[in-house]
Amino acid sequence: MTRAPITDQTDPRDPSQDGELIMFLEPDQLVSDRSKPVTRAQLGRAANLGLWALRVFVLIVSFMVIYTFIAQLH
Repeated sequence: MTRAPITDQTDPRDPSQDGELIMFLEPDQLVSDRSKPVTRAQLGRAANLGLWALRVFVLIVSFMVIYTFIAQLH
């Protein structure tokens, strides 16, 4: 059984190659590369509902922590 020769070709779209490319960028090139806006992710209804529930939970827990802190000062 013969094997195909191993070549040193890499996929330019491979995200694991980004770390190596960043080393060769000048600071202004790096800043301009990182400042490109990213489009908003399209989430399903369940994901949006879960994120809103998480926001409400964080607000309630934050209020409870602040209230407990203030109550313990007296």
